[in-house]
Amino acid sequence: MHMSDALLSPVVGGAFWAVSAGMIGWSARKIPAEADGSKTVLMGVMGAFVFAAQMINFTIPGTGSSGHIGGGLLLAVLLGPWRAFITLASVLVIQALFFADGGLLALGCNIFNIAFIPAFIAWPFVYRPIAGDGRSPARLASASIAAAVLGLLAGAFSVVTQTTLSGISDLPFRAFMLVMLPIHAVIGIVEGALTWGVLSFIASTEPGLLRRANETRAPKSGVVTASLFVAALATGGVLSWFASSKPDGLEWSINKVTGKEALASPSEVSHEFLAGIQEKLTILPDYDFRRTDNLIAKQAAETSPVHPGTSLSGIAGSLMVLLLAGAAGIVLRKRSPLPEKL
Repeated sequence: MHMSDALLSPVVGGAFWAVSAGMIGWSARKIPAEADGSKTVLMGVMGAFVFAAQMINFTIPGTGSSGHIGGGLLLAVLLGPWRAFITLASVLVIQALFFADGGLLALGCNIFNIAFIPAFIAWPFVYRPIAGDGRSPARLASASIAAAVLGLLAGAFSVVTQTTLSGISDLPFRAFMLVMLPIHAVIGIVEGALTWGVLSFIASTEPGLLRRANETRAPKSGVVTASLFVAALATGGVLSWFASSKPDGLEWSINKVTGKEALASPSEVSHEFLAGIQEKLTILPDYDFRRTDNLIAKQAAETSPVHPGTSLSGIAGSLMVLLLAGAAGIVLRKRSPLPEKL
């Protein structure tokens, strides 16, 4: 559900840049007040895992579409909303700058839709009341699926609203919403099930990570941290080869409404300027080596079961997020906490 710049006007894109930047700043001020330092290491490792997991698009049978997890709910459960928001923002920044996944103008909207909504809406208002202390498998499953579906639906509705407010595309609000919401509800069910799977593993390995509020000591997270790090490298390096090539939920919805596979990029100065910056920064566009005009090289790339460009993207991107989110966690941990208000 990464938005492209073609959907947004500079005013709407700039407004959500400001909103997302403000939330990053606020989250950075809240984190030092948290006493649990075990989350610092998890920020980097979980960010790397989510980056790799987002590369795996799964086919949605009978639709011609695909989806991938957002990861915001999983991060919020394990890290809390403030750290989850900054971690997922780090993922989205790396994706936009170095892999051309989502536009630069759209970065603020993507951070809001994919990070803010699950961390500050789905997690506190749906997941926590249902899951409770995380001891009940049935409640954990229900909470994961319900919160993931709500988060995806709210994010999809936000995309439709931001697009309509921008007014630069041929996407009528009602028609766009009627295709966006059902497909993202299905994606939300899959994400909820996958989130439940990861949380079930953690519940059986280190349940204290799910019940921090009731723990008197910081839980050990070595097994979980190591497992997620290995999973991130394996997912980005190998499993990413088998990702679905079908359009994701947003691309599929745009095609259903307009009949076009992609919208033309606006010719406004701001759009062209940002597109030029992104092109210069991108090292592996669409998680692969740059296109070549060599026919033999093209045929070899299409027929080979091994995709070295994708593997490099998955491993390099995971390590970039590990460093960025981990460094953010370390820096924020060392800052002085906010003074208590009288």
